[in-house]
Amino acid sequence: MNKQEIIQLMTKNHHDFIEMIRNLSDDEAAYSPPKKWNAVQQLDHIIKSVSPVNMAFGLPKFLVKWKFGIANRPSKSYSELVDKYNLKLSAGGKASSPFVPADSNPFNKETQFNRLNGLVIQLNQKTAKHTEESLDKYILPHPLLGKLTFREMLYFTACHVQHHQNLIEKALLAR
Repeated sequence: MNKQEIIQLMTKNHHDFIEMIRNLSDDEAAYSPPKKWNAVQQLDHIIKSVSPVNMAFGLPKFLVKWKFGIANRPSKSYSELVDKYNLKLSAGGKASSPFVPADSNPFNKETQFNRLNGLVIQLNQKTAKHTEESLDKYILPHPLLGKLTFREMLYFTACHVQHHQNLIEKALLAR
């Protein structure tokens, strides 16, 4: 998948996620199965996940290289990255503490929608400035998946929001 296709996928998946939550009633948005997050907490988690990726994509490349190194292998495909993520989840992988939402979320949903949308727009703008080669060269750490190339981190960002949308939809269907 080239960077333009990734940008389109990230835009679509985050838009779909926001619209799905926007269309929930207040009761649906607040519903969570035992020991699971509700839709508003899922939204907070996605914001907490996209924020550091957006920040990292704005760092000078020499700093990324110095701090994290460069790739010693080709980037995985989108489906390979999704498979790796699903394997980690099935093995019990969970979000680490910086990405866990608050027990109760006092934020206004529209404010949070705007925040997430703004982060995705910024990330897409930063992605567009990278070359295809740099997306496969530079790496970032992921708390569950280990070192990912920039391209793989974008793949993760696109599939991660879709995963959380699916969790919300499944929880609401099961109640």
